[in-house]
Amino acid sequence: MEIQTALIEVENAKRIAVRNQAYDPDIPGKMKQIAGARWSPEHRCWHLPYASESWEQFKRLFSEAQIIISVESGLSGNENCQSGAVLEVGKTDINTQDRIQVSRHPDKPGVLLLQVPKSLLPTHLSIVKNMHGRRWNPELLSWEVPLTKISVRFVEKYLKDAADWTFEPGADLPERVEVPKRNFSEDKQRFEPAKYEDAVTALEQVLLLKRYSWRTVKTYKSCFRQFIRFYNDVEPRNITRNQIDGYVLHMIKTRQIAESHQNQILSSIKMYYTECAGQLEKVRALIQPKRANKLPHVLTEEEVSRLLRSVDNLKHKCILMLIYSAGLRLNELVQLRLADLQPEQKRLFVYGGKGKKDRCTLLSPKVWGRIQEYIEVFQPVEWVFEGQDGGQYSGRSVQKVFGAAKEKAMINPYATVHTLRHSFATHLLEKGVDLRYIQELLGHESSRTTELYTHITKKGWNKLESPIDALEI
Repeated sequence: MEIQTALIEVENAKRIAVRNQAYDPDIPGKMKQIAGARWSPEHRCWHLPYASESWEQFKRLFSEAQIIISVESGLSGNENCQSGAVLEVGKTDINTQDRIQVSRHPDKPGVLLLQVPKSLLPTHLSIVKNMHGRRWNPELLSWEVPLTKISVRFVEKYLKDAADWTFEPGADLPERVEVPKRNFSEDKQRFEPAKYEDAVTALEQVLLLKRYSWRTVKTYKSCFRQFIRFYNDVEPRNITRNQIDGYVLHMIKTRQIAESHQNQILSSIKMYYTECAGQLEKVRALIQPKRANKLPHVLTEEEVSRLLRSVDNLKHKCILMLIYSAGLRLNELVQLRLADLQPEQKRLFVYGGKGKKDRCTLLSPKVWGRIQEYIEVFQPVEWVFEGQDGGQYSGRSVQKVFGAAKEKAMINPYATVHTLRHSFATHLLEKGVDLRYIQELLGHESSRTTELYTHITKKGWNKLESPIDALEI
């Protein structure tokens, strides 16, 4: 092991700086045994008191190491450091003031430290904040990032002209941080089971046999479980029609459920009594809510521009750009694979969209340019957007990204991720694109669904006048 020493000043006091060329997890523990030894975020090294006792203790602790002293001192190595003598070396510039220092964490193997000097904060802090898994360390006044190939590629691509490595990263680094797999068996026990939970299991089996999506299965099970727990002491087969209506009324009055949730409750109940219990008559004419004729929220083109400009993180920007430019649903975005992108034809494929329908939609060359840049750094393997463990990026993470961007851009507070899809359709319509093409791009089964956007578009409004404007009053 090779250790370099030099003389530095810390708080106007002389100190002996200690730096190791290759990371050794034992060094922090040994340095902490020396009275007065500390880690310096400013100089990116350990340092100990400028005293004979400290120097002797240091030599004893690192007796097997090759200790190299700065040339200016006239000393060439350990044999020139006499017992009881104080180290006499010239000062060395350990920390370059206008460069980002990239070093190993002194206590955490597998973690990089990036110290950004104040002079570079205006231009480079936002870039560092784009790094995967970055976290601020207030004690070391540095940013912590995983020591992975992704981090190394990021530094080499975006910080190459401003960063200095204090070590040579090896070729055996992991591609990404290993994240413990989630235990889904434990998640299943987080809900409170119903007394007649077997009925929920029976409903689940029917839904799986009918090949409903996992999201629909989850929703129906939750709705039906809450229903039979409401009558927990009554066997589900013995629940009456009046009790079904009573439960729905209870949910409307006390929970103020939306029409869509009411339909989910009724659908789950119908499915059980029709397919599992064989009691079709009980649910034949359940009262359905009147369908609400609500217009979706839509962003203006200027609001979309502000939203996208507010995002600095490359991956996050690509996510929002792709949703808007292709009119994707949230679930379609996270399920998008690299093989689904066809930049030569300026299109991408969506497999298993809503209603299990496949379709083809637009892949903008402008968006593809950003995605190429993202792929070069993060190198996803299967999914276009992968999480820290290499699996699918979660929908909840996308929602958080959108929420943060929405707040920063100060756009419509009621907007959601799905608003980008509505905005895509509306803006195409305003540009004169035929409604049939928009229906195909969105994957709507019925043209009536797509016609909703004709009620939103503002195209031609500037030519309209109120009849009162023609009156002489």
